[in-house]
Amino acid sequence: MTATPDLGTAQLASPDLLRSTFRRHAAGVAVITARGADGPVGFTATSLTSVSADPPLISFGIGTGASSWPAVAEADHVGVHILGEHQSELAATFARSGADRFGAPTVWRDGPEGVPVLDDVLAWLVCRIVGRVPAGDHRIVLAEVVLGDSSGAGRPLLYHQGRFNGLRD
Repeated sequence: MTATPDLGTAQLASPDLLRSTFRRHAAGVAVITARGADGPVGFTATSLTSVSADPPLISFGIGTGASSWPAVAEADHVGVHILGEHQSELAATFARSGADRFGAPTVWRDGPEGVPVLDDVLAWLVCRIVGRVPAGDHRIVLAEVVLGDSSGAGRPLLYHQGRFNGLRD
């Protein structure tokens, strides 16, 4: 059942309105990784989108104030990892400011093109960055899939109402 919109409670556009609205939107959870000058970087993303099948393109958003942005701004390639419902702690680690994202218990290896690849994910891709589009305080990164593996077992991790959740039937 949905509520009938009450136009009398409408709010003017603001960052708070946008955040409040998108807390109600369930999104899949991914971790984006890259190789920076000082080592691996990564962050949790819910903005991952399939853009094109031919050529295979994806996009994701990243804030220009994010600690990973300088590395992503310079990287030629990124890793894209689709997390399973068993990985809420991993998602939280990569979302937390100041966390040692690649220290134990995170298990990862150097993958193709030097991209950090996380273990035990539902799927991973290595992508070549083809564009970085300014979008307010973020950049929309467009990347072409080079290779990957979608054979991981399990169900996806979702982000909804400010929490990581499993998919329910």
